[in-house]
Amino acid sequence: MTLRARFTDMKNGDQEDWTRIAAQFFPFAAKLPDRVLDHLHGLGGDGGGFAVDRLTHSLQTATRAQADGRDEEYVVCALLHDIGDGLCSYNHAAMAAAILKPFVSPENHWMVENHDVFQGHYFFHFIGRDRHARDRFAEHPSYARTVEFCALYDAPAFDPDYQTLPLDAFEPALRRVLAAPRMAATS
Repeated sequence: MTLRARFTDMKNGDQEDWTRIAAQFFPFAAKLPDRVLDHLHGLGGDGGGFAVDRLTHSLQTATRAQADGRDEEYVVCALLHDIGDGLCSYNHAAMAAAILKPFVSPENHWMVENHDVFQGHYFFHFIGRDRHARDRFAEHPSYARTVEFCALYDAPAFDPDYQTLPLDAFEPALRRVLAAPRMAATS
């Protein structure tokens, strides 16, 4: 039987309660890569009108970044950049960024968090939005990085004939990047 905290309101918790919770939290947190991989598998089959499904797009983005010699953390960001598509249709980048925030550099986090606005440069004008919306970030230190990410890896990753690596090719890197938070606390 798993021991549970006794409080029903956090203000009434004590050391014993939090010891019990911590004993279960850390093993649960260690399985984050498994949950992320399961969710990525769930992106397969749904193309949303694109030439490839969402999983293939994610794999293709990561494959392109890896082939270009990007470091492991960047490649994992490329792999997960659209993981939120299924649950957060209107703010998918925020979901991907939230997953990655404790594990990646501030520059990579910002790139993932804002890539949707930058990617909009290629199509916003076709759907009644401002294709220059990314320009409001022109002075940000990660602006050029995010423009480059979209141009080199995200925008061209809809090619059904591209030699895309399978998900298991990225699993070791994903597990290493998500192994332990970089930051002591996240906000």
